[in-house]
Amino acid sequence: MTGLMGTAALLELLVVGVLVVRLAAGPTVSDRIVALNAISTQITLSLVCLAIWADRSLYLDVGLWLGSFSYLGTLLWARFLERGLL
Repeated sequence: MTGLMGTAALLELLVVGVLVVRLAAGPTVSDRIVALNAISTQITLSLVCLAIWADRSLYLDVGLWLGSFSYLGTLLWARFLERGLL
């Protein structure tokens, strides 16, 4: 089970690499915000898998913190774009 979680964490980081390309090549700001939100979600999932693999609860805490604050950041960026300030 732990070997599977380590592999899953590495695969999540490979997905982040693909999303970084999307972040750089996004034609609009909205596409880049969606890519950034997806990157933070993938990193959160990778940290959760890493916490299970390493049997460390600290990584789980960091993952939950990252997931909650990245969601709030996405909402703030969406609100910022909705008002037309960018």
